[in-house]
Amino acid sequence: MGEHFGTLSDGTPVHRWTLERAGVRVRVLSYGGIVQSVEIPDRDGGTADVVLGFADLDGYVGHPEPYVGALIGRYANRIAHARFDLDGVTRPLAPNNAPNSLHGGERGFDKRVWDVEPVAHGLRLSRVSPDGEEGFPGRLEVSATYTLEESGALRIAYEAVTDAPTVVNLTNHTYWNLAGSGGAGGHELRLAASRYTPVDADLIPTGELAPVAGTRFDFRTARAVGAGYDHNFVLDKGVTDAPVEVAELHDPVSGRVLTVATTEPGVQVYTADHLGEPFGPGAGVALETQHFPDSPNRPDFPGTVLRPGAVYRSETVYGFSAR
Repeated sequence: MGEHFGTLSDGTPVHRWTLERAGVRVRVLSYGGIVQSVEIPDRDGGTADVVLGFADLDGYVGHPEPYVGALIGRYANRIAHARFDLDGVTRPLAPNNAPNSLHGGERGFDKRVWDVEPVAHGLRLSRVSPDGEEGFPGRLEVSATYTLEESGALRIAYEAVTDAPTVVNLTNHTYWNLAGSGGAGGHELRLAASRYTPVDADLIPTGELAPVAGTRFDFRTARAVGAGYDHNFVLDKGVTDAPVEVAELHDPVSGRVLTVATTEPGVQVYTADHLGEPFGPGAGVALETQHFPDSPNRPDFPGTVLRPGAVYRSETVYGFSAR
């Protein structure tokens, strides 16, 4: 059942589960599928929590940055002008990031309470998103399985099926700070991405897949991540059936290393430049594995349409080490 973590204003209880394996401890909430904490050792064996989070439920519900650690859907990232066309029908969405829709709308998956059942070395979170929820068509049965592998790596495997054509793009919105405190701007980032998607003033992709060579978007060789990023990087590997390592984040002070492997074709690097208290700007780095922003309006981008009879699958693995 997990331990009681709090109660929402409508009386719905929220629970927390703890996973431990290979020196890694992860805490997950039924509210929003939130990864509340990830405790890992540094090069000297000292353990710290390396993700941003809150000690209580009120922190998550009341914070103006609603996505801390959460499972994001139905559609991660932005959809331009809060609408898309599917099979000749225009689907209006909530313009919660005016004029666009962001991370599933006003009450996306990050604000829902999920059913949770234990599985071997992990948890399976599931819910049914009814037809029309936040404007998205189709009754979507969705699950996310969080597993600690023998190495201590955290694997998140998403699945979804629908009874009507819809669009799906799921991710996790954890902010990583491998130092355990302070800022993350000095973390060194390496990305297997030769291109990125430039954006307009509303952070919507222009449609161009621009080369990173000679720009501040070139992380093909590890360097300090710094600030000023809320951009989708086009992974060289494209969509894959199994997770392929695409990113490494390293804190030179503690020696902690985060690797990211995914089946997805993109990763949004967000340096949280405007993150409010109690964290502060640049307190963490989000590496959101995903299909590209605004793909429902960009037929030349990798597709995000899910149809009846098909199964949406996506996996991302977060590996931990120190050097």
